[in-house]
Amino acid sequence: MKRPYYSLIPASLDFVASVVAWIIFFYNRKQLLHEETQSIEVSLIMNAAVIGLFWVGLNILAGSYTDVFGKTRIQELFKGFNHTLIGVVIIFFTLLLDDQGINQYQEYYKTFASYFIIQFLCTSFSKIISFTYLREQVASGKIYFNTLIVGSGKAARNVYDELQQRKSTLGFSFVTYIPTPISNVDLCAPVLKSIGDLERINTVIHRCRIDRVMIALEKEEHEYLEQVLGSIEGESVKTNIIPENYQLILGSVKVKLLSNLPLLEINQDLIPVWQKVLKRFIDIIAALFVLVAGAPFLLVVALLTKLSSKGPVFYKQERIGRNAEPFKIIKFRSMYIDSEKLGPALANDKDSRITPWGKIMRKTRLDEFPQFYNVLKGDMSLVGPRPERQFFIDQIMAQAPYYKHLHKVRPGITSMGQVKFGYAENVDQMVDRLRYDILYIENMSLSLDFEIMLDTVLIMFQGRGK
Repeated sequence: MKRPYYSLIPASLDFVASVVAWIIFFYNRKQLLHEETQSIEVSLIMNAAVIGLFWVGLNILAGSYTDVFGKTRIQELFKGFNHTLIGVVIIFFTLLLDDQGINQYQEYYKTFASYFIIQFLCTSFSKIISFTYLREQVASGKIYFNTLIVGSGKAARNVYDELQQRKSTLGFSFVTYIPTPISNVDLCAPVLKSIGDLERINTVIHRCRIDRVMIALEKEEHEYLEQVLGSIEGESVKTNIIPENYQLILGSVKVKLLSNLPLLEINQDLIPVWQKVLKRFIDIIAALFVLVAGAPFLLVVALLTKLSSKGPVFYKQERIGRNAEPFKIIKFRSMYIDSEKLGPALANDKDSRITPWGKIMRKTRLDEFPQFYNVLKGDMSLVGPRPERQFFIDQIMAQAPYYKHLHKVRPGITSMGQVKFGYAENVDQMVDRLRYDILYIENMSLSLDFEIMLDTVLIMFQGRGK
């Protein structure tokens, strides 16, 4: 059962603990510096509340509240130690380093150490309380997770038996199961009722309000694994797979031990929350800088575009973005008007539809600059797979169904595919370029974005675009 307030419990307790920690630190600091102490004032409470919000925000960025049931007390305390260290360093250098009450540098060490110890102890206490409370809610049956098993053979029944025995500690509530079309044996029928098949797995997930999906296929059924994963992609469910023995031996998958079951957990978060937030922040700052500081340059490009041929300065076209939602991409027009009156067509090196000025813009990527407005709106990012038209997506999907993975993220002004492969002149080349975009998605990071942006700038100056 989905309960949005699960994460509010540890977040609220962390807020209170951080407020208390700041107040204790405030008076402890007074004693360290031999200053006169006063009664608690409203300003101190307000400052402590701001500090408390900072700590909650830091934990959100670190992903501390995304999986409140998937950690042990030791894991919670260890991560809490790291987050406390990072947070105290930030507060120390932003608020405490220029403290006028400190005269000797040794007092800085005392200030840092005292706040770290107080904050860590207070938040550790709050984490233990929230951890214990949530586990008690699971044990009493007030918190549980509607679970769907995919499979009906020995592996599926083992999952059911093992987790059913630990229901009071793990909270799994098995609702139904879905067999595969080639299942020869049904060992789940005596304990569960099947209400659907693989073609209707999404309907089952929504109808039964499924929280967890356990994929337990027999070796001969693994041909259906990609179908299952593709069907539930984007659903707000946690997914686990029983890995093969050879995968465990080779170490080709990362597993977690749940009860006595080794389970492969499918993580749909491509990058940590803090990187996701920072990536969007960088997008906004960069877009504002280019659109404002680069306005005179963009006006010159716009004027040359207008003078080069008849037609509007900007060219708008529908592309497919994140979550397969359409949006209007904006570019400086590089082709003559009515260039696609016979239907969509990809550009090539000797394309007569491209204006002389358009060829220069495409080689230097100047035609892409208006897309910074798309970035500012949130349709696009600086770096991400290039968005395509539905007309070409349908053709790509016929050859490479996994293209849909590109819709997990915002499309970009530049991409690994564009940098490593370049512009595609036909659908086959688009499929070939796809491997670079898939590689990007599977290895997303801010450092990779930075590397791709540097390569893009180099391509612009060398005029290696098309």
